[in-house]
Amino acid sequence: MNAGLAKCSEDVPGTFRSAWHVPATWRAAVATVASTLLLVADSYHILWGDRLLTRTLLYLVVPLGIVLLVFREHPARYGVQWGDWRAGLAWTLGACAGLAALMAVVAQTPSFREYYGAAASGQLFWLADGVELLGWEFFFRGFLLFALYRACGPLALLLQAVPFTLAHIGKPELETLSCIFGGAAFGYIAWRTRSFLYPFLIHWFLASFTAVMAGMGG
Repeated sequence: MNAGLAKCSEDVPGTFRSAWHVPATWRAAVATVASTLLLVADSYHILWGDRLLTRTLLYLVVPLGIVLLVFREHPARYGVQWGDWRAGLAWTLGACAGLAALMAVVAQTPSFREYYGAAASGQLFWLADGVELLGWEFFFRGFLLFALYRACGPLALLLQAVPFTLAHIGKPELETLSCIFGGAAFGYIAWRTRSFLYPFLIHWFLASFTAVMAGMGG
């Protein structure tokens, strides 16, 4: 891992070509290019007229296919496992409690009420959110995080939070600004537990709770 970190963070003359013989390097490159293209595709296309199906395909099915068919690795190496469930449970309960207290206030602000106020009116809205966020979290905190981590080390926790933040443009400004920090924190939890499932559970709770509180404020 140290060699991978050096290749990611230092300009070492004469090592560029040899770096591509390191599996972690080309896998990180593939994950970076693929994630960029998939995010762009999501911005321009809705397949079969179904946004949820489109995002499930782009953020869950395609990345899993790359892991299995291109990287030829087990999905567990990309966080598809329960991992350290004791730490995961502690992080999930603690984060949900803290975020509930915070969002009970923030969700009452005009920008959040305007954006999320009608979200909770849909039948089983929380289930649709869960399906979408399952792919969303695997994409950032599974596929991209673990591919980058093996090439770049701890810097990957911040790197995967950059596209995550940019993907929030158009949502309330405060939410988007916070995503570089929240995304890095989610990345740390995924790395610490070796699972993307705990950030998923936290994010799912956060999205559902925010929608309910914003709707009540309206």
